[in-house]
Amino acid sequence: MKNMRRIFQYVWPQWHRLIVVVTLALIVAVLLSVSFMTIIPLMKVMLGREGLHGWVDRKAAGMKYGVSIYLPETMEITSGGNEEILYNLFVTNIQEDGLADKAGITVQDRIVGLGEYLVTKKNPKIPFTTLINEFANTQAYQIPVQIKRFGADDIVVVRLNTPENKEFLKSLGWSQARRITWNIKLALAEQAQNIMSFVPRERTDSNKRLAVIYIIVGITIITVIRCIAKYFGDYTTSKIMQVSINRLREDTFGHAIEMPLGFFSKDRPSDTVSRIIRDTNQIAASIKVMIGRALREPLNALFMLIFALFLNWQLVLIFLCIAPLVIGFIVILGKKMKKATRRSLVSGSEMLAKLQEVMAGLKVVKVYNQQEYERKSFKAINNRLLKQLLKMAKVDAATMPILEVLGMIGGALALVVGVQWVIESQMETSEFFALLILLGVSAESVRKASTVWNKIQEANAAAERVFKIIDQELEKELPNAYDLKPLKEKIEFIDVIFTYPREVKPVLRGINLSIQAGHNVAIVGPNGSGKTTLANLIPRFYDPDSGQILIDGSDIRGVRLKSLRSQIAMVTQNIVTFNDTVAANIAYGKPSADINEIIEAAKRAHAHEFINSLSKGYDTLIGEQGVGLSGGQLQRIVIARAILKDPAVLIFDEATSQVDADSEAKIHDAIKDVMQDRTSFIIAHRFSTVISADIIVVMDAGQIIAQGTHNKLVESCPLYQSLYRTQLVKA
Repeated sequence: MKNMRRIFQYVWPQWHRLIVVVTLALIVAVLLSVSFMTIIPLMKVMLGREGLHGWVDRKAAGMKYGVSIYLPETMEITSGGNEEILYNLFVTNIQEDGLADKAGITVQDRIVGLGEYLVTKKNPKIPFTTLINEFANTQAYQIPVQIKRFGADDIVVVRLNTPENKEFLKSLGWSQARRITWNIKLALAEQAQNIMSFVPRERTDSNKRLAVIYIIVGITIITVIRCIAKYFGDYTTSKIMQVSINRLREDTFGHAIEMPLGFFSKDRPSDTVSRIIRDTNQIAASIKVMIGRALREPLNALFMLIFALFLNWQLVLIFLCIAPLVIGFIVILGKKMKKATRRSLVSGSEMLAKLQEVMAGLKVVKVYNQQEYERKSFKAINNRLLKQLLKMAKVDAATMPILEVLGMIGGALALVVGVQWVIESQMETSEFFALLILLGVSAESVRKASTVWNKIQEANAAAERVFKIIDQELEKELPNAYDLKPLKEKIEFIDVIFTYPREVKPVLRGINLSIQAGHNVAIVGPNGSGKTTLANLIPRFYDPDSGQILIDGSDIRGVRLKSLRSQIAMVTQNIVTFNDTVAANIAYGKPSADINEIIEAAKRAHAHEFINSLSKGYDTLIGEQGVGLSGGQLQRIVIARAILKDPAVLIFDEATSQVDADSEAKIHDAIKDVMQDRTSFIIAHRFSTVISADIIVVMDAGQIIAQGTHNKLVESCPLYQSLYRTQLVKA
């Protein structure tokens, strides 16, 4: 889970929003639990003999004195014909060391009188509603309680100290935790009684309707508040997710463009694109789940269980006995999800690479009639992705049913025991049904939260791939690197040996070359001789395995990359333009340039004429991959970019290899113009470009086999003679 902790580093800066989300989730969870608890007062009003006031009084008495009292339901009275139960409070449970226990009240005692309402010859029967009201609301410090013991008819009188008797409370040997718990219960009881003061106590039909209306209005208000809190919670969660992923993408992209080019020779650029877009989307979805459902549903389950514990903690523990199995299954399924997700992301990256490759080379595919081949190739990749997605779907589909079965087992155990307790009058029917609903909703919340672990594992797999980019080394720059001064004297290659990453055989072997500042150098040789590689070492796209490259005596490994590359411009055979205006593409190397400077550079590159003929001139948008302009036109825009930068070193790598004759002539003229008084490296097959160079370097198999002027090489170098007769002259 290391990578998940790293994702949290992008979430934590928004800690103030996290506090809002947690607070709102707590409000939603509490209000949801409260709304389900209202089933008890509704049943008491509609079906119970004691009524809403009686129920609140009984619960308040239970919290204050540590005693559970059973009162008969209407059906029980009418079917049993036993009216005696209407005139006593039947004790079903006593909390150890509670006020009732200290007074000597025991289980199965029947309280027939207490406080100001005692049994006498004149008043032998006191209704249970009166008794429970006195029990819960007495303000005396100590009250007498008349009890009939189990199996006896005589009345026993005990003295019960109330919560008003502070001195007695201090004498109790309760622990600090016990006192805190009791005080909380006492406060809840008092608040409930204060609320009930607004509801008429008389048990008339009109009062019943009024009580039901109060309850429904209360539920409505609770629901509105809960939904508003849920809305703001969901929106804030989405905002946290979007901002976090936005910053993660920025960091990943920023790191990627600072990495050595050698990384991209090992891994496809399309794979990096897939990680920045597709994998971060996977992480985004998981962040939203983690601070949304992963927070909300467990809190819902927690508060449902807390309210259920108030009703009957024993049944809740029975229900929770299946928790270890639930956790075990979630962990196992999560591991399977992570494995399948990792493989699906790799397959998705391969698909993106194939799509980019085929769409970019669609002309070649069509002219060689390879549509069927590409279709089969894509189908193979697509099927690999499908296989992994189906594995993920299988795990996802199995999670909820498994947890539903386990929840049903736990619920069934609690149900069997609960029914028995209801039959034995140890639990009320209304509380039993409310408890079942609370446990059922908590199980549903756990079921909904069960997919969270799978989402976390999906994010973990995606995060591994994203952070693999961020963990890559950047282009090396020494701690004591210094700014390179403008080139004045020469560029030197001293015993340079270079091997591409993951290759064994060196591409350059023992290169020694000295170029005077302001001279033009033409590099020629067969394909694969190392010409382009040699040029790529100058801006430090790669570092040699051994040897040195010096500019005015300074090893370029010791200078700051920005200062080195600020003196260099490149024009390559692979034309690189950006999806922006013509003006922005020309000014790419000098963003501060004004339009006059841009136009002047375009004129020198012989590009101004065709740019003016475009629909919007210099404001014309160059489409993706330069769609809409010819190769020669795009190449002249690239040359204008190099001219505007005004570099000390110019590198032309096959700059005219992919253009028509007319464009080639104009590009050649532009190159000749821009090379004046600059150090230039030209890799070209055009005879006029090569022959006019100050020095020609001949390469073969990664080595310099000859160098000199055209006339000298024609006389002394067989390879140059061969190139001159074939490639150079024909070009």
